[in-house]
Amino acid sequence: MELFSLKNKNALITGGTHGLGMAMAEALAIAGAKLLITGTTPQKMEDALAYYHSKGYDAKGYLFDVTDENEAAKYVDLITEESGGIHILVNNAGIIKRESALTMPVSDFRKVIDVDLVGPFIMSQLVVKQMIDRNEGKIINICSMMSELGRNSVSAYAAAKGGLKMLTRNLATEWAKHNIQVNGIGPGYFATSQTEPIRVDGNPFNEFIISRTPAGRWGNPEDLGGAAVFLASAASNFVNGQIIYVDGGILATIGKPSNED
Repeated sequence: MELFSLKNKNALITGGTHGLGMAMAEALAIAGAKLLITGTTPQKMEDALAYYHSKGYDAKGYLFDVTDENEAAKYVDLITEESGGIHILVNNAGIIKRESALTMPVSDFRKVIDVDLVGPFIMSQLVVKQMIDRNEGKIINICSMMSELGRNSVSAYAAAKGGLKMLTRNLATEWAKHNIQVNGIGPGYFATSQTEPIRVDGNPFNEFIISRTPAGRWGNPEDLGGAAVFLASAASNFVNGQIIYVDGGILATIGKPSNED
């Protein structure tokens, strides 16, 4: 399985302290990568590193805000110096604010765009310089089904993730000549601590997601691991500017009538 090996590769995962970011980071570690984790909450970082180390993974954490270009530049330099270089960048850090477009404060809209779209641009711009020098690199942007579909109350998130999809394609276009692949992963609906309250029998949204997903279930965080390893490894060396939707088939279908098996 040498094609998928990440041995001797350093992977920087933003927001890798919990949830889907942590699941993808673990998959990269299993494939052999050294983990360089960013976050903004000390306790989450402490807990995440304790977990990674308990599994025997080589992991180090850094606390900084990816939307602050000066702070991010300082830490990218530090991470590079301490690790010997960044071979894989996973732009996973993100937020969502659920609010009607009619009433959402403009400040909230800007905050979501800043974290979910501007942050990945800042980190990609900083890290790609060393990738260009090496003539090799992998950048993975964590998009969303909202990169393709609209939904009530997530206008800022959908705008940011739609923008991230197009940023992925544009960066791939610019940097492919340097043997750098820029791709994205678009998760569907996943079973995480954030969705736990609505994943109960009888909840209308839970039933909607299960019926709307051809696979008939919520995704498990580890379901993202294969796509992450593929896009981070030599197996995807001629894959560029693509978004892999890991959604159980939701985007492949128009759905089915409620009375259809």
